[in-house]
Amino acid sequence: MLHTYSLNGFNIVVDAASGAVHSVDEVAFDVIKTLDDAVSDDGGIDAMLSDEECRTEIANDIADRHGISEGDAEEVLDDIAELYREGLLWSEDIFEAAADEIKLKQSVLKAICLHVAHGCNMDCEYCFAGKGDYSGKGGIMSLETGKRALDFLVENSGSRKNLEVDFFGGEPLINWEVCKELVAYGRALEKKHGKKFNFTLTTNGVLIDDDVIEFTNKEMNNVVLSLDGRKETHDRMRHSKAGDGTYDDIIGNFKALVESRTDEAANARGERRSSEYYMRGTYTAYNKDFAADVLAMADMGFKETSIEPVVSEPDLPYALHEEDLPRLFEEYENLALEMLERERKGEGFNFYHYTLDLNGGPCIYKRVAGCGVATEYLAVTPTGDLYPCHQFVGDDDMIVGNIYDGITKPETAEIFSNGNNIYTRDKCEECWARLYCAGGCAANNYHANGDINRVYEFGCRLHRKRIECALMLAVARSEVL
Repeated sequence: MLHTYSLNGFNIVVDAASGAVHSVDEVAFDVIKTLDDAVSDDGGIDAMLSDEECRTEIANDIADRHGISEGDAEEVLDDIAELYREGLLWSEDIFEAAADEIKLKQSVLKAICLHVAHGCNMDCEYCFAGKGDYSGKGGIMSLETGKRALDFLVENSGSRKNLEVDFFGGEPLINWEVCKELVAYGRALEKKHGKKFNFTLTTNGVLIDDDVIEFTNKEMNNVVLSLDGRKETHDRMRHSKAGDGTYDDIIGNFKALVESRTDEAANARGERRSSEYYMRGTYTAYNKDFAADVLAMADMGFKETSIEPVVSEPDLPYALHEEDLPRLFEEYENLALEMLERERKGEGFNFYHYTLDLNGGPCIYKRVAGCGVATEYLAVTPTGDLYPCHQFVGDDDMIVGNIYDGITKPETAEIFSNGNNIYTRDKCEECWARLYCAGGCAANNYHANGDINRVYEFGCRLHRKRIECALMLAVARSEVL
């Protein structure tokens, strides 16, 4: 399966199964598209590239359409045929037959999302967590419950050494002392069991102070900071309990934390721990010009950015709809072009969805098996209940167990593990981007369609556009910068 598109002056051909990405001239682009249409019709690429009579006919057509010699047209066909023989065009998908076996490798727990607080000091309009208390399921995690959660992670991690814990909410900083004590407990478990904990904090920023900054720099491998971009955008959706905007309350805190996590600041402190962070925003129908919000974050010195489309009921005033897609596609393209321009000026920044490693990236196991929901990753509530991931918390029919008794509802857990992979999604097998998105978000699929294997089509279309932009950036960087 091929995907062909043009963006920013580049003609790009993606071979879905091999992952090969080609940037070609107009003639080769036209020939590949013509051949691909014919392959779709009769399924015979070999004949078209090897049969002399067929090749001559194609070469003559190419020469006539593009005003080139038949010899030059033959050279184009030769190049395309060579790529085909090397498995870089119209390649065979060798992963589907092994998908079930690949999924089995994703059976050992490596990460938990620790909901240390089902409560929040903000009142964001679009909050998927029911204003932070998961629609009435409020609570604060005790130290004892948190310790048991870390024990559960270690006990179920098998031979894995590196384990991940995300302090989440609600707002985890309202239970900050417990977070700090759990980090200390985790460090003790490291020595006892030969493990390594990578801790992450996800916060709205209201309670960030010097203690939070100092501790996170020492102990947190990553910090996720919730900011929607421009002040007017942020304040429209992210309110205090009194209904006021929160931008002015948090922006100074974010700047102080991020500045302290630069490589230069870490080196000055003599620290060698990760200094990672990223800004995580949400865009809605109110800011379909969301590229301006990403750029606003970059202009403030935040070099690690992300912004996600809101997922909501369609009748809400801030909901996004299918008719918005052309505008959203344009914004993603505008953002990519502006990122290139800034890179040329030495003012580059990263956008999460455009971070693409064509040479390395996620291994094929991750690409085929998906994100590890309910297999490698679980969410833990303040009472110790286990859910497949943080976006399922609050859905009572999705509880899979608890940290004391383990998986008590295997029939629910098996929804995510028993043969579940990108080839069980209803539309992924025919999608060129399947090995870039790994089947999308199971929670979004479930909440949109009641089935984790029925894809959330709106999200898929946005993701395909993001991948197109990311690939264009990779091509541009290799050819221009």
